[in-house]
Amino acid sequence: MNVYITDLASFLPNDPVDNDHIEDVLGRVQAIPSRSKAIMLRNNKIKQRYYALDPKTGEFTHSNAQLTAEAVRRLKPYEDFKLDDIACLCCGTTSPDVLLPGHALMVMGELCLPACDAVTTAGICIAGMTALKHACMNVAAGFSPNAVATGSELSSSYLRGDFFSVIADDPEADLAKKPILAFDADFLRWMLSDGAGAAFISGEKNPNGISLQVDWIENISFAGELDTCMYAGGWKNEDGRVDGWRAAPSARDAARNNFLAVRQDARLLGREIVPTMTRALSQAVSKHGLKPEDIDWYLPHYSSHYFRDKFYAGMQEVGFEIPYEKWFTNLYTTGNVGAASIYLIMEALFKSGELKKDQRLLCFIPESGRFSHCFMHLTVV
Repeated sequence: MNVYITDLASFLPNDPVDNDHIEDVLGRVQAIPSRSKAIMLRNNKIKQRYYALDPKTGEFTHSNAQLTAEAVRRLKPYEDFKLDDIACLCCGTTSPDVLLPGHALMVMGELCLPACDAVTTAGICIAGMTALKHACMNVAAGFSPNAVATGSELSSSYLRGDFFSVIADDPEADLAKKPILAFDADFLRWMLSDGAGAAFISGEKNPNGISLQVDWIENISFAGELDTCMYAGGWKNEDGRVDGWRAAPSARDAARNNFLAVRQDARLLGREIVPTMTRALSQAVSKHGLKPEDIDWYLPHYSSHYFRDKFYAGMQEVGFEIPYEKWFTNLYTTGNVGAASIYLIMEALFKSGELKKDQRLLCFIPESGRFSHCFMHLTVV
């Protein structure tokens, strides 16, 4: 059974925040040198982003579940669509509001949906894609007549000045020559932001406009081979093993060491993110007989402009070069919204008027948590 994305929607909270006002919203952390901020912003090239925070009070204006619900409410897959029509809700995020119950159940509560299938997928950037893949499989298998998939983030909850802690192993003087080392310290505060995206999945095409036929989704992880790179809720030992917060001697010790903070092993990231991407791409290309000249639009979710040329070089190495004029991203105006980013990118292109029948789209979503990569192939119908 064919499966189609018949509509996409997004929600970005409050007014956009430019580079000069990030700390006005997040608050200031005295331990973070301003020089690092300038270096990171220069390398990621993000010009504005959105936060679910009141800039005057620092209070949250939305929870993650509320952000997600707002994106779902903006879906309009057909003229008389009602939220009660949703048969399956699949929600992925890095930053749920609570440890339990699942994020999808909290979103379902915000939407006041009647009884339906609801699934939560966890992870980092790929969480939004595992939600989408589950939604597509549910419809393709005939288990549900339709499904809504979402990706969302409340990243600012980790980045507020009174919450965030910085651990840097390298002196500031090295950052200018080796920008990737700054990822160990405070790159998150100058990159990650808030928002949500949603997709409506159906076994029927949109009768009044274009749809995106989901041809395949490949989610390939190298977690069995590599150490953890990006993590929260614990600490990394010298042998590479990560212990969770439950292993802390006490709740006070966990709080004092800020085990809830998001951390990144920058050296591991720099060494493995591109090689694992090229391995995953090669697998997908070989499995599906894909040729670069057949791709009309390439939709990559790279977390920072810093990685753009590195991913491009990796694609060249494996003989799958897609010229930059076919690349489409809105990173620079929406920021890196983690699990929501690919939804925001797809929605922008979907509603741009640029898509034409039979065009083929290749989406790429990397995740540095333990090095997983997702590729999705879509056809405009």
